[in-house]
Amino acid sequence: MAEERYRRVFLIVVDSLGVGGAKDAADYGDLGSDTLGHISDCVEQFSIPNLQRLGMANLHPLRQVEPAQRPIGYYGRMNERSRGKDTMTGHWELMGLKTEKPFITFTETGFPPELIEELEKRTGHKVIGNKSASGTEILDELAEEEIATGHMIVYTSADSVLQICGNEETFDLAELYRCCEIARELTMRDEWKVGRVIARPYVGKKRGEFKRTSNRHDYAVPPFGKTVLDALKEKGLDVISVGKINDIFSGCGITEAFHSDSSVHGMEQTIEQAKRDFHGLCFVNLVDFDALWGHRRNPQGYAKELERFDKKLGELLELLGDEDLLLITADHGNDPTYKGTDHTREQVPLLAYSKSMVGFGDLPQTDTFAAVGATIAENFQCGMPEGTIGESILDEIK
Repeated sequence: MAEERYRRVFLIVVDSLGVGGAKDAADYGDLGSDTLGHISDCVEQFSIPNLQRLGMANLHPLRQVEPAQRPIGYYGRMNERSRGKDTMTGHWELMGLKTEKPFITFTETGFPPELIEELEKRTGHKVIGNKSASGTEILDELAEEEIATGHMIVYTSADSVLQICGNEETFDLAELYRCCEIARELTMRDEWKVGRVIARPYVGKKRGEFKRTSNRHDYAVPPFGKTVLDALKEKGLDVISVGKINDIFSGCGITEAFHSDSSVHGMEQTIEQAKRDFHGLCFVNLVDFDALWGHRRNPQGYAKELERFDKKLGELLELLGDEDLLLITADHGNDPTYKGTDHTREQVPLLAYSKSMVGFGDLPQTDTFAAVGATIAENFQCGMPEGTIGESILDEIK
């Protein structure tokens, strides 16, 4: 096997940045979805000069952004092979796992009475809500009641999640986490198994003033097999997570974790990691694109978030050297102009850059996100764990 080419790899997941319907989009009811393209269509100005240099407008036509005459790296599209279009299946596939059975959603019905009854019994709190709702709307509707009574707001969304709200001053953060741990235990049963239980702490005293805090915590189902992260860790390499990566993988394969307050904060943390002399992978998730703008169907907010990301990306690019590889991708789509509030089954971008690259241009379209994990594994001369999928494209990026 060839000598290790890159000492450090930075993998940034711009959560939900799809670039047009996947090959099987119609099977998911998502024909015509296009997160990035429709964002561009909805705004007058769209300034992303660093993504432009990396070839984003070469990959996907954008109304306001010209393709780069000579991009500084490589760009391509990836399709998802797993069944599903959620955060966990997308991230797990990036690291080599193909999910055959989608996680259960309770969007239309709320959670079954048997689950709610058991949750009330185990936590000591009466459950209110139990329906699909946006995080801001459910607080305006029920937070005053929760504060006054000590009841517990439970709700879901278009994702496979059970979310519990708790006021940090009256419900107590430790109590919220305790209740979420109980909910996670209960929802490990096959008939109730959701991908994530999420603690949603907030502050405020009355309707219109409630605000969610950065003390969110995700309790995810552990990966069902070893991933590329495990292979890297077992070889003694650094596997640094930024944002909710540690939650998504339940800490498996992670050597060091940093919680982010926002996507901008996540990029600032990534920039700080770039100033360190580590050996291995820095794996980053930037969640605001999905949580704040995609699900809330706000293309203008999404565009502004991309512009903020692009500025921080410029700072990161200045710090990268010949032995660094930057990969930028996504985990699914979330077209802010599309029907409903669900994720969308889309292709995702793959941008690859290193200061040492001599070439540039199109990458072959892949039929799985796992090309990313396979590429990282080959670079660090780690064997892919048993049961994983994906073929490396390291030879394509020179």
